[in-house]
Amino acid sequence: MTLAATTELAAATNEHLANLSNTLIYSAMAVYTLAFFAYITEWIFGSRSKIGRTAAALTEGADGKAKAPAVTVKKGGSTAVLERPKVVVRAAAGRRDVPDGPGAHGGDEQGDLYGRIAVSLTVLAFLIELAGVIARAASVERAPWGNMYEFNITFSTVAVGVYLTLLALRKNVRWLGLFLITSVLLDLGIAVTVLYTASDQLVPALHSYWLYIHVSTAILCGAVFYVGAVSTILYLFKDSYENKLANGGKPGSFATSFLERLPASASLDKFSYRVNAAVFPLWTFTIIAGAIWAGDAWGRYWGWDPKETWAFITWVAYACYLHARATAGWKGRKAAYLALLAFGCWLFNYYGVNIFVSGKHSYAGV
Repeated sequence: MTLAATTELAAATNEHLANLSNTLIYSAMAVYTLAFFAYITEWIFGSRSKIGRTAAALTEGADGKAKAPAVTVKKGGSTAVLERPKVVVRAAAGRRDVPDGPGAHGGDEQGDLYGRIAVSLTVLAFLIELAGVIARAASVERAPWGNMYEFNITFSTVAVGVYLTLLALRKNVRWLGLFLITSVLLDLGIAVTVLYTASDQLVPALHSYWLYIHVSTAILCGAVFYVGAVSTILYLFKDSYENKLANGGKPGSFATSFLERLPASASLDKFSYRVNAAVFPLWTFTIIAGAIWAGDAWGRYWGWDPKETWAFITWVAYACYLHARATAGWKGRKAAYLALLAFGCWLFNYYGVNIFVSGKHSYAGV
């Protein structure tokens, strides 16, 4: 076989793999959509569950106003009821000894069944999307992280992988499924419509083993930061809900049905802190690896390029959050706002800098 024929065959093979990748990504989106509706159904059945109605009854007095649950004590055949038990508050502001909710299914058997179906569909969609990412890598004969389209499809795959890993470790995170799949569908929708880039080779500066090290860790960090951001947002809502109940207020029926099934605000706060703290050292390594790669590619380790600058700003923001979270006076809502600000810096570092700011990292376009 001649060199021209071999080249033509390789090009045809790569094009076939690129088309296969596109097909798999669209197929994954279809399955994710089914999973989205299954998660929605789980929440719907959970809102009608017996546990949900019981929780509402326990937190509502005869006058229709919310109150703390009554405690019934049996002694010597008689029954005494303590109408307003004292709420025990921990050292950190906004943290109460409130038990975690039953989950999105609300204790309903049908709701739980739909939740399990949703997780199964999520696993299937994850495997299909992973195959699409691998096919994309094979079509370009490199790591599939050369432009924003490839980064997006890989990022969403890793984010779902983090969620499924937590489930496999028997962590109480199924409540995260609906929010995760919603954002994954949005991410993939933007990727295939706005950010799509045909398979192509990289510029010489990117032909380095540091591509596999630096970009892969950046993707993993972003996925974990995202999980932490979602739990932080839910913490703020749940904390407000608990504060309103503790102060004798009556949240709306929708807020009650939704928030009573989530983990307690203290659990959400602890979860977001732990995932952010766990991945922060890896984000530090990501910046160091990028600097070493820059030294190899451009002859300098740091040049305050917009991407480098915002990566450092993101690092500082998360460092401030972790420091604030470890300081007694800044636990709770104040630290949560810092966490969201830090994740906003990460989002701008990826989307804002890549789209609106030009620099040495603009070689791949979108």
